[in-house]
Amino acid sequence: MHTIFFTAMMTMLLILILPIMTTNYNNTQTTAKQAVQMAFFISTIPLLIFLNTGTEAVITNMPTISIHNFSAKISFIMDIYSMAFTPIALYVTWSILEFSMWYMSSDPYKNKFSKYLLIFLIAMILLITANNLFQLFIGWEGVGIMSFLLIGWWYSRADANTSALQAVIYNRVGDIGLILAIAWFAMETSTWQIHEMFDQPTNNILPALGLILAATGKSAQFGLHPWLPAAMEGPTPVSALLHSSTMVVAGIFLLVRLNPILENPTIATMCLCLGSITTLFTAICALTQNDIKKIIAFSTSSQLGLMMVTLGLNQPQLTFLHISTHAFFKAMLFLCSGSIIHSLSDEQDIRKMGGIKKTLPMTSTCLTVGSLALMGTPFLAGFYSKDTIIETLNNSHLNAWALTITILATMLTAAYSMRIVFYVQMSTTRNNPMTPINENTKTMLNPILRLAAGTILAGTLLTSMLTPSKTLMMTMPTSAKLLAITVTIVGLICTLDTSNQTTTMTLKQTKKSYYFSNQLGFYNMLHRMAPHISLKFGQNLATHSNDLLWLEKAGPKGLASIQLPMINFTSSQKGLIKTYLTTFTITTAMFMILLA
Repeated sequence: MHTIFFTAMMTMLLILILPIMTTNYNNTQTTAKQAVQMAFFISTIPLLIFLNTGTEAVITNMPTISIHNFSAKISFIMDIYSMAFTPIALYVTWSILEFSMWYMSSDPYKNKFSKYLLIFLIAMILLITANNLFQLFIGWEGVGIMSFLLIGWWYSRADANTSALQAVIYNRVGDIGLILAIAWFAMETSTWQIHEMFDQPTNNILPALGLILAATGKSAQFGLHPWLPAAMEGPTPVSALLHSSTMVVAGIFLLVRLNPILENPTIATMCLCLGSITTLFTAICALTQNDIKKIIAFSTSSQLGLMMVTLGLNQPQLTFLHISTHAFFKAMLFLCSGSIIHSLSDEQDIRKMGGIKKTLPMTSTCLTVGSLALMGTPFLAGFYSKDTIIETLNNSHLNAWALTITILATMLTAAYSMRIVFYVQMSTTRNNPMTPINENTKTMLNPILRLAAGTILAGTLLTSMLTPSKTLMMTMPTSAKLLAITVTIVGLICTLDTSNQTTTMTLKQTKKSYYFSNQLGFYNMLHRMAPHISLKFGQNLATHSNDLLWLEKAGPKGLASIQLPMINFTSSQKGLIKTYLTTFTITTAMFMILLA
């Protein structure tokens, strides 16, 4: 059985690497799509074996680092997490690569773009299958550098460059935490093999704090969140891949994989509070955004906060279920927004849309299905994980404050999702007159419909596969059971009523609370204040030291002033030309008079 797992794993990686190595630039997009499609079908073989027999495997090869009693080996772990998430990542990437064939058709470097997406996917697969912290770190940094290259794809735009740098800088802060944890494990447990680390329990919270910091940076939790909405400057296929199954879920996946280290009441409380603050704050920010991609980006951050809350409840399997279901509808939402943006000549402001259901009926239908799944509508993908998370939180004897603001964030999820549907699809058309793009293009429509099928079916399939090993408290009154769907419906009704009213009301002066939400809680301003002050101080210091100290005192002028006394002492010439000329004239005149 181990041989089958190893063969499937190596074959899958080889197939994915092959298009990157090829030099045939004309068909790279098609080759990349076919490679991911083939790898997806191969990746289902270990999953089917696991579902049938329950067999898991750890594949360990040659050591990469060996120092005294410390040895780090190349090691792959084929457990429920890696075997279930690898097909999901490949399925979603297959759809995104096919969509990018249509979306990036006019880009001169579209083949390089497809290769970058493939490397992004391979880095994520390395991360989720790693049984070694060194190997995991390679995948971790791999998704980081590829996100930098892909967010800044249109590098001639200043905003794209700024956003790419912002993503890297915020993630470097998180990397400090991961490196701290890796170094601690090397010193204390003398191993980087994940399954061996768990055999040596510790009460030290230092590695757990490092891991939380790493997840905060990579998964855009509160405090290190501003890079995620800024990442929307990249092409839409990048946003879809970044938010669904690669970069942003890597931080949460790290905590799921290393969950035994987090089983400490203090750490669990930190995760719970951090996640609840994130899910509410980003939901509030999403309410007043007008860029369709930024609203969906903030919804991702809000869902990542919900996943962090679930980790705070010590339910890693439930967290993983939400990661898996979330991938389908989030990728579909981004692809639908890309279709709409392209059809409206790159218009992203939802206030300038409207009536899209008439020109893009299939896209509108899938956008509605994705929004309903995001809200947690029964029997769609999001319901099976999101509703269970809220029920588990509701029945836990933990933090009532965290429960309250998570429920409020759930209501706001319905509000901003309804806002997208209302402004983009309903009412009259508000965009400029133009010829709409034909929706019958297969490379545009097939990926969206494939993800829509995943959104409808994935919840049922994944729930049957991922049985939580940690027992959930299932006995609850009907009111508690219906709490999540009730607040969602209330949020929907309130938003629809408000939207109907505000479209006919006269414009009033904007309130300060609007600016707080629209400007992301002024976080960008606060984060840039310290560097601005430091740079200003450095500039003043450099100017003063350069001009006054070097030029005036120690430099050319200083040397000249030092030499002046010596010049005056050794020479009677003082350089006073007028005085010398006057003296000469008077002396000459007197001499002439005396001679006469």
